[in-house]
Amino acid sequence: FSICALLIVTVTLCPTTAAPRSEKYATREDVYPPLWELAPENLLDFPVKGNKTVINAWNYQERLGIYKNLLKSSAKYFTAFGSQNIGNILWGLPSQHGWQFRTGRLADPSRATSCGYEDGDLLCISVRSWWSNINYYLAVIPFLAAVEAGLFGQLQYEIEILPPEEQRADFCYSVADCRSHVPNLMDEWKAYFEVKHKAVRPATLSSFQLDDALGLMWKAHVTSNAYAVPKFQDNLKYLSDPEENFGIDWVTGVDFIAATYFSTDLPTMNTFQAFLPQRMLVEGDIPPFISDFSPQQNRVLISLKALHKANELTGGLLLKLWEKAMSTEAGRKMGRKLIEGLVS
Repeated sequence: FSICALLIVTVTLCPTTAAPRSEKYATREDVYPPLWELAPENLLDFPVKGNKTVINAWNYQERLGIYKNLLKSSAKYFTAFGSQNIGNILWGLPSQHGWQFRTGRLADPSRATSCGYEDGDLLCISVRSWWSNINYYLAVIPFLAAVEAGLFGQLQYEIEILPPEEQRADFCYSVADCRSHVPNLMDEWKAYFEVKHKAVRPATLSSFQLDDALGLMWKAHVTSNAYAVPKFQDNLKYLSDPEENFGIDWVTGVDFIAATYFSTDLPTMNTFQAFLPQRMLVEGDIPPFISDFSPQQNRVLISLKALHKANELTGGLLLKLWEKAMSTEAGRKMGRKLIEGLVS
């Protein structure tokens, strides 16, 4: 496991000192993504037009509703891992979406419109947002793949996603449309939902099956990122240099996290996300000297940058070696401890 030693060196070359782990996991507004209680929790809660269920994925509350339906319909498989569905590993997706909304990352970064701002339409998701466009492929594609896999049973109406005002060709809007345009992404996410829906129905997942499910979920996640990130390269121009660098570093970090089958249940996500930036990065933000960020937040920014640079300098070899080291259960356990060590 020399690769693990290399990673330790890479992510600890930072002068900050980690503070004690946050224990904030008490109130509902702290636990769930913003406006979770108001998001549609049933497909029948979305409007029906022309015999189609129409979803506006460019509205934060409705995109959140996509996740809420996924969580609710898959809850029966995770009853062994905590009450109130907190053990569902799909929580990673709406948790990230909520963090993006709360930190202003879904708003129009060009400020050419008031989309996503308090003086305009706060719930609007901008198609100019790099973060929102990447997230589309981690929201709509999993949702439509779940529809295709039969997670929601026999639907009365076909699902249709509304297009944005710009960049319409960059997205797909129905099961058939996405099956035609991004068949590999649909296959990866469908495989995740089919394993649970068919193989273990109606029993809940065991710990062994949970590890398999995490592997399938993370594989689909990184496949979506690999497709979407190059596609929306032009949207990075709207971001400050520090925010652009953080976004790119974050994507690399996700690749490393994914290889460990890191758990994405609700308690873990709430602990982990407490150490992500609570606002957009602006010119002049230089970690570890960002005064309104905690020591852990500064540390995470530096660690992600070091990881991205090391992987870039090795031509991607660092990630390949890491993935090889994570190919066993023991390796993944060690990898998860390394990740947890970044913020504890």
